[in-house]
Amino acid sequence: MRFARQNGIESLTLFAFSSENWKRPEEEVSVLMELFNLVLNSEAKRMHKNGVRLQVIGDVNGFDDKLVEKIRKAEEMTKDNQDLVLNIAANYGGRWDIVNAAKQLAEQVKSGDINTKDIDEDAFGRFVSTANLPELDLLIRTGGEHRISNFLLWQCAYAELYFTDVLWPDFNEEVFQLAVDDFNVRQRRFGLTGEQIVSAEG
Repeated sequence: MRFARQNGIESLTLFAFSSENWKRPEEEVSVLMELFNLVLNSEAKRMHKNGVRLQVIGDVNGFDDKLVEKIRKAEEMTKDNQDLVLNIAANYGGRWDIVNAAKQLAEQVKSGDINTKDIDEDAFGRFVSTANLPELDLLIRTGGEHRISNFLLWQCAYAELYFTDVLWPDFNEEVFQLAVDDFNVRQRRFGLTGEQIVSAEG
């Protein structure tokens, strides 16, 4: 978070707990829930003090009531902060996000608020969990894996992907800087040719 704030990054999303993680051993899931509780207890006030707005994306209804209450209190306390939006993806899956958006869009059609002919990418994008955030620029995958594991599937359509062998517990500011440096030298085309990008920049 410190690195993101110091480098003008507006939004940072961390994959804390996927919807598939419930399949892990019960003891491991229990430890993850305890860790989540601990972080909310110890870090929420610090985030608020440092201008960080906390937002939890995912199906939080899958958690126990006490944890949901802590999440909502932390989100409420930090809701007006503007230095950085920290998104914690918890009980989150990219496919869930897309299906959930589709359900909400279907409800809008059913209620007559919109017509099916009005449905396009922009309309759909207003219902994904990161609808209020900037476009995803860079997706970093740690631990030597070369897959995105059902994370931000809709959002990463034109994101740059960066893979590192560094394990998540060892991912520090130095490694973050390497990822950002790599991102900064890439040419982002969004379907155009390299020549078109150079011409537009010129």
